[in-house]
Amino acid sequence: MKAYETHESEENYLESILMLSIDHRNVRAIDIANMLGFSKPSVSVALKRLREEGKVEVDERGFLSLTETGLKIAQSTYEKHLVLTDVLVALGVNAYTASQDACRIEHVLSPESFSKIKEYYHAHCKVEPKV
Repeated sequence: MKAYETHESEENYLESILMLSIDHRNVRAIDIANMLGFSKPSVSVALKRLREEGKVEVDERGFLSLTETGLKIAQSTYEKHLVLTDVLVALGVNAYTASQDACRIEHVLSPESFSKIKEYYHAHCKVEPKV
């Protein structure tokens, strides 16, 4: 059986574009750099790779958007973040710590384990996450 592979950096960039696009209509590389605390050159290199992989598009004004492929990855990562944060808060973890921990966990958790956590949480906590 092949181990679950994570692409944490890619997921963080794509999730950041999604989150920023929810708050701001137009997202630029500098917004991602500010959000993630990375240098502009580092973000530019990562975005170039994501463009080449067909996950991000940049228009003539420098605004970023997710392709269908990038959007699916971003939404999946964001859903994990929200559900895991809610689960940890329900267990008594403060919201800030829960969000920080969820950000780390979301990248290493297998799809099977996440599905079971989400199923259990919905069945026993009767709360829908804010997805």
